[in-house]
Amino acid sequence: MAASESSVNRLMGVRVPRVEDARLLRGQGRFVGDIDLPGLLHASFLRSPLAHARLKSIDATKAKALPGVRAVLTYADLRPLLTRDDIPLSIPSGAVKFDVNPIALAHGELCYVGEPIAVVVADSRAIAEDAVALIEIETEALPAVVDPVAGLEPNSPKARVDVPGNLVAQHVISYGDIDAAFARAAHRIAERFRLHRGGGHSIEPRGVLARFDAADNILTVWDGTQMPHRAKAMLVACLGLAEHQVRVIAPDVGGGFGPKAVFHSEELAIPAAAMLLGAPVKWLEDRLESFTASAAERDQDWDMEAAFDADGRLLGIRGHMRHDHGACTPYGVQLPYNAMSNMIGPYVLPACHVVASLCLTNFQPCVPTRGAGRPYGTLVMEHLLDSIALKVGVPREEIRSRNLIQPEQMPYPTPVIQRDGSAMTYDSGDYPEAQRRALEAAGWRDFPARQEAARKQGRYIGIGLCNYVEGTGRGPFESASVRIGASGKVVITTGATAQGQGIKTMLAQLAAGTLGMSPDDIHVIDGDTAASPLGLGAFASRQAVTAGNAVYRAATQVAEKAKQVAAVMLEASPDDLELADGMVRVKGVPGLQKSLTQIAHSLSGMPGFALPGGLPPGLFSAIDHQPEAMTYTSGTHVCEVEVDIGTGHVAVTRYVVVHDCGNMINPLMVEGQVMGGVVHGIGAALYEWMKYDEHGQPLTGTYADYLLPTVDVVPRIEIHHMESPSPFNPLGVKGAAESGTIGAPAAIVSAIEDALREFGVRVTDLPVTPPRLHALIEKARRGASEPATTG
Repeated sequence: MAASESSVNRLMGVRVPRVEDARLLRGQGRFVGDIDLPGLLHASFLRSPLAHARLKSIDATKAKALPGVRAVLTYADLRPLLTRDDIPLSIPSGAVKFDVNPIALAHGELCYVGEPIAVVVADSRAIAEDAVALIEIETEALPAVVDPVAGLEPNSPKARVDVPGNLVAQHVISYGDIDAAFARAAHRIAERFRLHRGGGHSIEPRGVLARFDAADNILTVWDGTQMPHRAKAMLVACLGLAEHQVRVIAPDVGGGFGPKAVFHSEELAIPAAAMLLGAPVKWLEDRLESFTASAAERDQDWDMEAAFDADGRLLGIRGHMRHDHGACTPYGVQLPYNAMSNMIGPYVLPACHVVASLCLTNFQPCVPTRGAGRPYGTLVMEHLLDSIALKVGVPREEIRSRNLIQPEQMPYPTPVIQRDGSAMTYDSGDYPEAQRRALEAAGWRDFPARQEAARKQGRYIGIGLCNYVEGTGRGPFESASVRIGASGKVVITTGATAQGQGIKTMLAQLAAGTLGMSPDDIHVIDGDTAASPLGLGAFASRQAVTAGNAVYRAATQVAEKAKQVAAVMLEASPDDLELADGMVRVKGVPGLQKSLTQIAHSLSGMPGFALPGGLPPGLFSAIDHQPEAMTYTSGTHVCEVEVDIGTGHVAVTRYVVVHDCGNMINPLMVEGQVMGGVVHGIGAALYEWMKYDEHGQPLTGTYADYLLPTVDVVPRIEIHHMESPSPFNPLGVKGAAESGTIGAPAAIVSAIEDALREFGVRVTDLPVTPPRLHALIEKARRGASEPATTG
């Protein structure tokens, strides 16, 4: 159960400055690209130029002859070192019909543009790249699958020649009597959505450096990953090494956003090359590789129907979602499952039947990007609600209010059964109050007058809203330890991993608030499998819930033990002691105290002398925190846009967020996460589009073609906090890193449609680019469009 903030930790809710920033701002960060080792070699990859082809031969004669080239390695060169043909990334699920794991280097068949075929290792990156250009391959082109709907048709070509078909998995969320719901409905609507997501596009692309010490038989890998322990497990499985022989370190990482959570082929090929050559090898991804070789999200096609009563209350939703799963299955069904389950949102939905069909295509593997499928499902529900509001003739905010789960229903078990057999249960929150606060902060009631005034000036402005939930704090565990040595230094080790989101600050703040000291006096070691033998890492907005509670519990145990020792040393009751300023002191008696250094030294032991109070040695505690259940962050977004009907350009002019992530550890960092998430969502809604032609060839490979939201298009983002403590963990916290992304596309689309209401324009495809929107406007102005609703 969650305790109140004040009883949990004296620094809970305090805007503590980030402890990481001074070092990073001074250029003292240590990213993979900054690491240099004696005898370091550099790698570059030959990649598939075709989306689908047979690889008939590879001729590396010219490349090997280039001065400075140390090796040109293909799958045939790596395979004797490997224990298996593939990389065992598959995640168990009854929905998966067959697994398609990636491999270290392609051979026999090429399945997407950018798939690695060979790796050149040379004295410099420039030489390696020149050598790659000299490698000659012979291929036979095969038909490419580039659309998840067409790819599931009976006569579609196969995305891979060695699989039974393109339907790699099928997942169903079904509960209630869906047929009865539609039979008794006063109204029905049907809508079709084509929703696109792009890549993570972190400021630092991927990178790997590997060194094999033959004397100690130790492989050390520096990897810009979100999940170093997962990377270690894959290396152990594929290279035949034992756990003690592999160390993976995630140094400073310049953003992750999902794609770096997945183990890529290069993360195996580079360590294997280092072992074969007996020299350290570094590979840094270039930006073109970020577009074509890094895993990313792709398209989802939703064909949906909603049934509702005369007052607009939902009775049931049914439909079919086709999901572009890319060329292999490195992340199971989690992404489309997130989209489907998040579609329910904060609403009462009595019946549901949605089928997700996962289609193999000839694109890079599909994995979560920030939001992890949830923005898709949220947009589908919010758009259906806007359409219901139009059908029954009530305001958009009212139709949502009629369907929202009420606070007295919390915790609210939905009928959705999760993969562990438990019900998907919303732990806490006041969804109607969040909507009320957001509408008030945004001036929702006053907007019609402003909209009318703008129309008289020939301007088209609109306002939109979105309610959302996000499952955060995914288990099954996260590890952390808190140790105070005889030197008095406090060290936290954890399986959590920093990606720039402030993990060190968050954990130091929690420990400092418990131990009565400054966060600056605490050293945090994260992302190192040698420091923490167990860990899962950064994904699913989980680390505040999992690692945060692990550190809080460990620090609490250390504090209690320090009191017990001090009680012996001071001849006082532990109940009369408090921790402050690095001391354990008697309350109200100035100067009667012992330092944590003294206490830790006394527990380090002296031969022939008993430890104080007969306590175990060491001022140390380690916790593997196992969450009782998921925690559900929630909130409401309201935004205003202005549409240029002559060009289709959309400007987001105002953005308001009411956000509830339970008890906040550090509001400053929460706001940074929410703000960054909103910007990511603006990009997904309006700008980011990874385009391919009908043959699977990428048409987007630079930021001149793939647009990211920049400072000139992002408005001031106004953030308001609610705090509904979770009853499912001691700190009462929830995650915050992705929720800003989840609500943004739906709110923006709602606002665009409001601006263009007189034309009846309905937006069901993402991104909403100017040419797309202009075409819809022109079609509507010619009288050829009809709202995408049916009676």
